Amino acid sequence: MRIEIRDYTHPDVAKLIDEVQQEYVIRYGGFDETPVDPTEFTPPSGLFLVGYLDDVAVASGGWRVHDPETAEMKRLYVNPTARGRGLARAVLAELERTALDRGFRRLVLETGSEQPEAIALYLSSGYESVTPFGFYADSPRARHLGKILTP
Repeated sequence: MRIEIRDYTHPDVAKLIDEVQQEYVIRYGGFDETPVDPTEFTPPSGLFLVGYLDDVAVASGGWRVHDPETAEMKRLYVNPTARGRGLARAVLAELERTALDRGFRRLVLETGSEQPEAIALYLSSGYESVTPFGFYADSPRARHLGKILTP
């Protein structure tokens, strides 16, 4: 897989975000309503990545500033046709690397109880429960995880 930095408004990003939003509809009955400003994912204050297999966009993920020492990950996703190949883990590793390179000490994220594959990926990658935050801080189905980034 080739991983490229893309603007949040890039057509490949829009395609993958539409796909992940449809996944949320299937799993939760509606879209993720977390407010997102595309400029939050513009370097140097943020970043958005797209993973390509044979020049087809199949994976995505980004981070934005959460606080001065913490980046928040959003939209880690792999198209169903490309799952089971370690692509989510590869994008996750690149998100962690780029956030650390940008000076962040920690990465946090929100996921949900209806995404057991995502929870398993994060836990196996060293993420632990953190204090709930953001749009879904009070949701009983939300899971808030974080990881201290190390070189």
